[in-house]
Amino acid sequence: MNAKLMERDLQSPRLPSAARSRHHRKSTEAFPDVVKLNATDLLLNDQNKYRSLWIRTYSSVWMLLCFILVVYLGHLYLWGMIVIIQILMTSELFNLLRRAHEDKRLPGFRLLNWHFFFTAMLYVYGRILGQQIRHAVTPEKFFYKLATSFMKYQMVICYFLYIAGFMWFILTLKKKMYKYQFSQYAWTHMILIVVFTQSAFTAANIFEGIFWFLLPASLIAINDVAAYFFGFFFGKTPLIKLSPKKTWEGFIGASIATVISAFFLANVLGRYQWLTCPRKDLSTGWLECDPGPLFKPEIFVLPGEITQWLPWKEIAVLPVQWHALCLGLFASVIAPFGGFFASGFKRAFKIKDFGGSIPGHGGFTDRMDCQMVMAVFAYIYHQSFVIPQCYPVEILLEQILRSLTFEEQELLLAKLKEVIEGRRLEQ
Repeated sequence: MNAKLMERDLQSPRLPSAARSRHHRKSTEAFPDVVKLNATDLLLNDQNKYRSLWIRTYSSVWMLLCFILVVYLGHLYLWGMIVIIQILMTSELFNLLRRAHEDKRLPGFRLLNWHFFFTAMLYVYGRILGQQIRHAVTPEKFFYKLATSFMKYQMVICYFLYIAGFMWFILTLKKKMYKYQFSQYAWTHMILIVVFTQSAFTAANIFEGIFWFLLPASLIAINDVAAYFFGFFFGKTPLIKLSPKKTWEGFIGASIATVISAFFLANVLGRYQWLTCPRKDLSTGWLECDPGPLFKPEIFVLPGEITQWLPWKEIAVLPVQWHALCLGLFASVIAPFGGFFASGFKRAFKIKDFGGSIPGHGGFTDRMDCQMVMAVFAYIYHQSFVIPQCYPVEILLEQILRSLTFEEQELLLAKLKEVIEGRRLEQ
């Protein structure tokens, strides 16, 4: 009897240990590519890499042709493209959680998500494109008064639209589903912050001049393609566990290629007024403007040690090319972390891609992860280091027309005449 008890006591501690070991094996099997990186995970050793390369190249060519066409059509069409991509990205992210909780669907709950989406769109684009909207109609037309009134009360309108959605959400709460519904509510707001932050700054960059949208977006594409090909042919050293197929060789090679490309690409794009002129309205006509000092070439004489190896003795450099080097450095070193963030996000949801709408690339969110980071930086850099740190006459005039009544505008004009006449007498 005592022998049996001792045997049972000796065997009993093994059960929790075995359970822990089984639990440990399950936890490592969930993310095998994160826990351990094998040589087969690298793109260099991928058996299907040439088939993947062909599919990726084919879809990339089609996307490039469509993108060139939209750039040729102009600012308004580019903005429309951004809105469409924004809607598709939001749909992919909404569907991401819907797939994870298919058994908890609520009638009308998806409609509530899109209500918040279009409310945010009305607020963000109304604030950013207010000047273009007012310039799109003439003061003699009814639509000018309508647009002016909307811009004046836009914040109030959007606020009450949001409050309506908030009340709608509260009224649809159901017992035993509170946690899911509140997680959906938080998820929706996170999506709106991520998507609208990127798209709002992108739209602002477009109307500041297509150059300030096209150059940063092109640098991200160049960095992505260069990293793929350098990793494809030379990648041997894993870069980060979140993205097993990314290598140090691809990262460093792409960084050098992106910075060099930024310098020369800015010289090419900076010579076309269609790309450099800002758009003050929502028209699609041809643009002509003073390119400004940033886009006027400066001649640099090359040293004698260099000219003996080159066929030219001087080069023409646009001042904007020095700014392009900063954009290229950010696109190659910092922006890829947007892709790493997206990779970690997909690992958390145990999915390979956010969608499958682009063959060889995944979904639109997979293509825009680095663009999100780059668009915000391009806007902040342009506002901080490129445009003059003063208020242009157009902005002051727009504020006067928006904020003052006709009688107040007449009074301001009379006061300005008095000040100007006084200064002339002093001279």
